Amino acid sequence: MDALLDLLNSRPLVNGEEQDALGDPAGGARWAREHGGQGSRAELELLREARDALRDVVRGESPPAVLRPLLDGVHQIPEIASDGLRWTLRTPPHARLAVEMVLAWAGAEQQLPGRLRPCANDECRLFLLDRSRANRARWCSMAVCGNREKARRHYARTR
Repeated sequence: MDALLDLLNSRPLVNGEEQDALGDPAGGARWAREHGGQGSRAELELLREARDALRDVVRGESPPAVLRPLLDGVHQIPEIASDGLRWTLRTPPHARLAVEMVLAWAGAEQQLPGRLRPCANDECRLFLLDRSRANRARWCSMAVCGNREKARRHYARTR
């Protein structure tokens, strides 16, 4: 799930300017290789498509059905191993990482429903996975976004 968060958070706003970790071919290839991919141009194109679709789904701006084209032709094959059941993903090599991200999203929705969400700071484009017991986390970072929001509220109250 960490790779999924890394993908969702690969287009942050830095000083009001959008950055894209997958936009630069060399940087995108490095990102993909660090997350188990090959870094090919086709893989990066599909990763950007998956990221944008997943961001819209998590924000509630698009239905999960927009992810269907990413899963066309994908198969999971069960294999019995000495340590139990294992699923093998069958997909074109350039699509594997994007498909794994969609499957990670589905797993998060199944195991931790409603806990993958955008940061509550309107000026932030990052996402968080709330692992807290109370399911009340609102910010991607308490030190950055949470602190800014609390400072804004304090300033508004004392003005």
